[in-house]
Amino acid sequence: MARDYVSIALEYANAVLNGDIPACKWVRLACQRQLNDLAREGTDSFPYWWEPQLANRVCQFIELLPHVKGEWARHRKRLELSPWQIFRLTTVFGWINEEGYRRFKTAYNEMPRKQGKSSETSGVGLYLLTADGEPGAEVYSAATNREQAQITWKDAKQMVQRTPAFQARFGVAASSNSIFVESANSVFRPLSRDQGGNHDGLNVHGGLIDELHAHKTREIFDVIETGTGARKQPLLWLITTAGFNRAGICYEQRAYVTKILEGVVEDESYFGIIYTIDDDDDWTEPSSWEKANPNWGVSVNPEDIERKARKAMTMAAATNNFLTKHLNVWVNADTAWMDLQAWEKCGDPALTLDKFEGRKCWIGLDLASKIDVAALVLLFEDDDGWATFGRYYIPEEAAEEGRNQHYAGWDRQGLITLTPGCVTDFAFIEQDLREFASRFDIQDVAFDPWQATYLATRMQEEGMPMVEYRQTVANMSEPMKTLEALTLDQKLRHNGDPVLTWMMSNVVAHLDAKDNIYPRKEFPENKIDGVVALIMALGRAIRQQEPESQYVDTSFLGLL
Repeated sequence: MARDYVSIALEYANAVLNGDIPACKWVRLACQRQLNDLAREGTDSFPYWWEPQLANRVCQFIELLPHVKGEWARHRKRLELSPWQIFRLTTVFGWINEEGYRRFKTAYNEMPRKQGKSSETSGVGLYLLTADGEPGAEVYSAATNREQAQITWKDAKQMVQRTPAFQARFGVAASSNSIFVESANSVFRPLSRDQGGNHDGLNVHGGLIDELHAHKTREIFDVIETGTGARKQPLLWLITTAGFNRAGICYEQRAYVTKILEGVVEDESYFGIIYTIDDDDDWTEPSSWEKANPNWGVSVNPEDIERKARKAMTMAAATNNFLTKHLNVWVNADTAWMDLQAWEKCGDPALTLDKFEGRKCWIGLDLASKIDVAALVLLFEDDDGWATFGRYYIPEEAAEEGRNQHYAGWDRQGLITLTPGCVTDFAFIEQDLREFASRFDIQDVAFDPWQATYLATRMQEEGMPMVEYRQTVANMSEPMKTLEALTLDQKLRHNGDPVLTWMMSNVVAHLDAKDNIYPRKEFPENKIDGVVALIMALGRAIRQQEPESQYVDTSFLGLL
């Protein structure tokens, strides 16, 4: 007998909000969103209707499918959905709009490993293929490589082959590269970036993208999303664990979800939920492990998590892996420098340059390469701390390279300046410097002489206080340590700038024998120019009252 899935989902949401089920902020907000929506169903401001039959149907369908891996497959067990899974599935599939089509077009599901993601996603794919009432449905299991794309699809294929009743009921069959319903002209295939071919002609009803954090570009995501345009109720089902790349498509979608859940952005077509720990949780505590893992005690073995946690506590190399894979925490690259959670707490989207008109200002310039990112960072005294803002300049041709696709999004948001051609046009930087000189009391403009000599000469001739600041360990270590301390003490404010946050996440601290630190990056594409410029500006600001040292030479310009 089928269960009352809608009641189970409602009980789950209430238990989360009552504190009976440990859950992070984002899960609580997702549950509250559903309860709020139920309370305003069918109103003028919310023209959507809740259909319990549809909500129950998808869960009933999935629970008729068999396990295909592990102990439960050996005993021929059917899938059994946990309450947290039922909550997500009923919410996504239970709402319809005024035309009777599904409300949600995208569902972002972020959680640690071992939560039964693949089996659940395979079930969603088969439902969209056979039971969603869509003629000629095209469903794709998409990933960056063929092997990853086939994980979900192969599970679905095994489910079909092991269930003769399912084959008979829907007329579904499987071949070497597709699952299909010939009578409905519907098909379910794996799709990957490395398989080649032209993907522009897809007519997507269901797009299942597993491990979105592993996508270095947005190519596959865009192919699937744009392919849904001709469908009335397509579903883009995104599922992932946390990762490292904060400039990628996954973190972009995650950030969008957090804004929806917090009520900053309204998008009634987008469902999202994130299972992780809260910022102030101690990740070494067992209570945090359970909070992040919704399938705790089912597919997630508490003893296994404890063993891996103990290892992470004693081996620094294992810490980030445990945080991302088992607690779903986005972290920096290995051996990274800045505590990104502390950095993000310093963000204030309401902070604007207008507040600092006429105030003392220190500027850092990092012009390391004319063919890539140049950064200009402003630093102001701010009550008992500091405030900072960044400007970034990138040649158009560099921004068009496949590995730099995130630049296009930032350009659309006005977060970076694209200069024509294949090299950075420093005239844009000079123009901004003149603007800032007219608005603020510029104390110093710190620059490294590499690539900046002619710009510095021109600006000095216009009266700009240009100061050479060589990027040596002696010059960078003290302000870098100060920057870290200010961030941890929340005495440095920024405006939530995603470009600077991305660059901050890329910084790896090199420690020498004298405990000096120096900013580095692990890979060429991991830009840190904005952080370097900020360190330079802070270095000048905190040394302003000190005599000039041998490392900061302001006289060289007179020798040019």
